[in-house]
Amino acid sequence: ELKISLLDVPPGLLARYGAVSEQAARAMAEGAVAGLGADAAVAVTGIAGPDGATPERPLGLVWFGLAGPWGSIGEERTFPGDRERVRLRATATALDLLRRRLGSL
Repeated sequence: ELKISLLDVPPGLLARYGAVSEQAARAMAEGAVAGLGADAAVAVTGIAGPDGATPERPLGLVWFGLAGPWGSIGEERTFPGDRERVRLRATATALDLLRRRLGSL
């Protein structure tokens, strides 16, 4: 899985918290900063559908991880709509969260 091989997310973290979690999103962003030498990174993990939802993790649930000089943070959102709409909203939100965080430096 790319989360493990590319972003160095510990398999134990995924087993404990799941791939759609604050912990996974933050670890992905931290791995991007560390592995790519970036100043900042944003990571997105979620359930866009049509499959994968559970009562605890509904369709449209998205976790964002941001990492940079401020450390790392996680943000949760739930977007209504079909797979394409969830993905579009998640992309726009990820870029906006990163823009806001970088603007506050």
